[in-house]
Amino acid sequence: MAGSTWGTIFRIMTWGESHGRGVGVTVDGCPAGLELCEDDIQSYLDRRKPGQSKFTTARQEGDRVEILSGVFDGRTTGTPLALMIRNQDQRSGDYSNIMDVYRPGHADYCFDEKYGVRDYRGGGRASGRETIGRVAAGAVAVRLLARYGIRVTAYTKSIGEYEIDPSRFDIRARDENRLYMPDAAAAAAAGEWLTGLMKERDSAGGVVECVITGVPAGVGEPVFDKLDACLAKAVMSIGAVKGFEIGDGFAAARSRGSVNNDAFDLNQDGGIRKKSNHAGGILGGISDGSDIILRAAFKPTPSIAMPQQTVNNKHERVPVEIHGRHDPVVVPRAVVVVEAMAALTVLDLYLLSRHSRLS
Repeated sequence: MAGSTWGTIFRIMTWGESHGRGVGVTVDGCPAGLELCEDDIQSYLDRRKPGQSKFTTARQEGDRVEILSGVFDGRTTGTPLALMIRNQDQRSGDYSNIMDVYRPGHADYCFDEKYGVRDYRGGGRASGRETIGRVAAGAVAVRLLARYGIRVTAYTKSIGEYEIDPSRFDIRARDENRLYMPDAAAAAAAGEWLTGLMKERDSAGGVVECVITGVPAGVGEPVFDKLDACLAKAVMSIGAVKGFEIGDGFAAARSRGSVNNDAFDLNQDGGIRKKSNHAGGILGGISDGSDIILRAAFKPTPSIAMPQQTVNNKHERVPVEIHGRHDPVVVPRAVVVVEAMAALTVLDLYLLSRHSRLS
């Protein structure tokens, strides 16, 4: 299987399956001397682990990270980091009834057509559990970015039709509710709606917004490795993401140039700044020094207990009811995954951009 690696200088490779012995990531290109311990990574993994509320799967996983290599005396050595998280609460038997069935909204059929074999236990490599490796590597990237004054912050913008109100935005509220919405009132309303949806054995989607601050102008390449193009690929590589926006995104298509253009101006120190940020911090594929603002649209969780119609690998029409433990909405646990992929992308292109010119 190709395509499990990401990055050029700061390069990662995730591995493992949902119901295998464990999942993990290898990080190559991390500089020596970075203070790093398992707790630094664990705080990020705790944000995506299951079993935190009624809105997440009941699968009980501690998701404890083990640093197998690349750290000595609390600092990175410059050699590859190997990070592993063991699976502890697999219930493979929950999937025995769908081993020959193509679940609606899942990649079962595509895997069979491509490989001729698939791991039906929870989706294998297509499972959301694969994102653990991304988050572990992202935690390392976040620590490196902090040294350069760059910060990555993601949160739930909306679930279903329930969206945060900018006038009530409070990033502190994000960590005080299990939907990771920086608006307590919106979180309460969305939670009540989700509770009713769960009773109907249905699921929901939503939008994650991510803001990256402190990125200097000049990060990104002007042709194929545009910063926004790389961010789009990174975020779209997350399972269940079906849409991506930078800045005003699709709303820009309904605007006019006189409105959408971000006028340049001078700040009090004589430096160049923009008066607005419709572009979302990126022009011509290169960062312009403004906040980078992106959004990812997640589809409703495809694993629902409601009876559905499908076909099996014998080309027979069959009914299916999906058992097991699944999130009624993936958005809250995906917030930190978006954060991780954004951090990995910005860090890699930042390191590349440092070699763009001699002075």
